[in-house]
Amino acid sequence: MNYENNVLYITKEGLQKIHEELDFLKTTRREEISNKLEAAIAQGDLSENADYHAAKEEQGFVEGRIRDLEDSLRRVEIIEDEVPADTVSVGNKVTVIEEGYDEPETYHIVGPHEANPGNGRISNESPFGRALLGAKKGQTVSAETPGGQIRLTVRAIE
Repeated sequence: MNYENNVLYITKEGLQKIHEELDFLKTTRREEISNKLEAAIAQGDLSENADYHAAKEEQGFVEGRIRDLEDSLRRVEIIEDEVPADTVSVGNKVTVIEEGYDEPETYHIVGPHEANPGNGRISNESPFGRALLGAKKGQTVSAETPGGQIRLTVRAIE
C-alpha cells in the first residue's frame, strides 16, 4: 500500500457507514433543518430570533460535515480483507508489548475514520500507527506520544 497523506484508508464496512451518514445528512437532516428555518422565519424579526440563529448554526455544521464526507469519499482506498502479514500495514491486527509492561495488546490498524482506540482500532495516522507501519515481527519501534516516547515490540501480525 502507498501511505500518502491524501489517501483515506477504510474498510468496506467503514465505507458503507460513510455512505449511510452522507445519505442521512443530505436527506433527513437537511429537511429537518429546513423545517426549523421555515418555522423560525415565520416568527418574524430574525435579528433577535434564537431559533433562527440556532437552525442556521446547525445548518452550517451539517453542510460542513457533508463536505468533509464527500472529500473523504474522493480520497478513499479500501483496506483489503486479506493483508499480507510479514510487515505491518493498514488492515493488519498487530500484537505488541510495550517496554516496561508484561501484558501484550492487540491493535487493528485502520484509517482515521474508523479509529476507536478504546476498542483496539488505531489510526495509521496516530503515533502508534505511524510507528508500527512497516515493522516486522520481533522488531521494536518507538512512538512519540503526548505522554512521552514509548517503545513497542511487535509480537504478532495477522
